[in-house]
Amino acid sequence: MRPCGRFPRRNGMGMLALVLLAGCSLAPRYERPAAPVAPRIEPAPVPAAAAARAGGHAADHAASQAATGLDWNRFFSDPTLQRLLHRAFADNRDLRVAMQRIEAARAQYGIRRADRLPTISASLSASRMHLPAGVSPGGPALDATEYGATLFLSTWEIDFWGRVRSLQAAALESFLATVDARRSVEVSLVAQIANTYLIERELDERIDDARRALVNREEAYRIMTRRHAVGAISRLDLTQAEILRDQARAELAVLAQQQARARNAMTLLVGAPLPTASAQQAVPLSAVEKSFAIGPPPGLPSSVLLDRPDVQAAEHRLKAAHANIGAARAAFFPRITLIGALGRASSELDGLFGSDTQAWLFVPTVSIPLFDAGRNRANRSLAEALRNGAVADYERTIQTAFREVADALADRRWLSRQQAIEEAIVATQRERVRLAQLRYRSGAASFLEVLEAERAWFAAEQALVRTRRERLASMVSLYAALGGGPGDAGALTEKDHP
Repeated sequence: MRPCGRFPRRNGMGMLALVLLAGCSLAPRYERPAAPVAPRIEPAPVPAAAAARAGGHAADHAASQAATGLDWNRFFSDPTLQRLLHRAFADNRDLRVAMQRIEAARAQYGIRRADRLPTISASLSASRMHLPAGVSPGGPALDATEYGATLFLSTWEIDFWGRVRSLQAAALESFLATVDARRSVEVSLVAQIANTYLIERELDERIDDARRALVNREEAYRIMTRRHAVGAISRLDLTQAEILRDQARAELAVLAQQQARARNAMTLLVGAPLPTASAQQAVPLSAVEKSFAIGPPPGLPSSVLLDRPDVQAAEHRLKAAHANIGAARAAFFPRITLIGALGRASSELDGLFGSDTQAWLFVPTVSIPLFDAGRNRANRSLAEALRNGAVADYERTIQTAFREVADALADRRWLSRQQAIEEAIVATQRERVRLAQLRYRSGAASFLEVLEAERAWFAAEQALVRTRRERLASMVSLYAALGGGPGDAGALTEKDHP
């Protein structure tokens, strides 16, 4: 749409003036607001001491790829995870709801687009009338028959000031916002399924460790029971061994509960019952880690946030608010509407299309607002307030996106260092167990010292598995914070566009 300019002065340009006026707009010129964030996304600097301890996972940054260009099919190459994602895209109910919202917005846009064109309808009619004597105009009884064929032009507004065009533009932007909202649902769904999949793999490893620990502690309790029976140890030592065994049982029960809940969550996300066999296709987190593509490094330009679907949806809502201002401003100007009819009328059916049966009606109307008790002014103020709110929502969306990317980058960096430290702790605890067993065999330590060392080793392994999963989850968060890849955005087909 172009803004309204001066009227042409020549009389010979009258028709051209009407055409130009019909294409003008009173909506304010749209300019994208400046992003209220730093030009680059940088996490907090790493202290030298922490960097010196980082060691093993600094390759994350050296091997980093571009900020965009990874869709989920390439980012998550684990076969089991890909099967879950493909099935979720077919059966997830949140995606179906988002799709129906797109269809509703598409229909609304179709209604607004139709408002710019006249509505023409046709009718065929036949009537028979009898008036008794004393009532008919001529005195005697009257019988009358009438046949008609008519084309009607319903009330049609000539859009001089761009009111209807602005409403159509607002409906189009609202439609595009729902398309981007569906993209947001897609990216969020991918992230939720990937995170749930990581939780399942974490629980698989932790349950395996817990079962191994339980076997060891049950064997230790059996040994301690025999030694207590012969008086080699006190009742206190036996009770401590029993407590360690029961703690392993309780830990295993908690992990089994968490595993069941994770599987239920995955079933809901996928939208269909999961095959039983998939539960047996467990792979360790270390294998899943190798299947993940390495994400972008710190120092990303903030402009990458503009590709996020939620940011694009917020901008479409902002453009719709701008268009609504144009419609509110146009309400202050005269509104010109046309009503017309063209047809045939005859008392005989065979003469309906004769030369002297033509009938027509033409009713142009100019409606000029004189007094509306401030309604139009209030509507304009409302449209401007909604536009200002849309600006704030757009800026807040960008700020939220900036924080999510920065948090994901910081999480990946610090969790990499935490994982390296915990790997060293696990190695130390393993050596502690070996030394405790040697001391026990030589008679320099009690068996409880071995049990305590194994308990600490088990706790360190559990913490390491959790940290490894959290580190992979930070990569998933970074993928989602960047709005997914072009493959997700390109999942829209041509039927998504009006």
